[in-house]
Amino acid sequence: MEKNRTTVRIAGRDYTIASYDSPEYVNRVAAHVNRKMNELAEATNLPAAQLAVLTAVNATDDMMKSRDEIRRLRAELDALRDQLEKPKADE
Repeated sequence: MEKNRTTVRIAGRDYTIASYDSPEYVNRVAAHVNRKMNELAEATNLPAAQLAVLTAVNATDDMMKSRDEIRRLRAELDALRDQLEKPKADE
């Protein structure tokens, strides 16, 4: 499979991203990053490099919280499956 090259604009600069993902997906990701950077830029007076780092920290925080929630939900699902299967084992 060949990588797609997609040019996106983030914080006023163009970046060409090579990815196996579709250009539509890459544009969606870039739009999200751009939106988050713009939100931080409006709330702070940080230079672009610091905005990028803060955006990365916030995105990583969101990702880690999402992964933790997925783990919790999987554990809850496993426990519910066990409860549903237990009466069957007792029959």
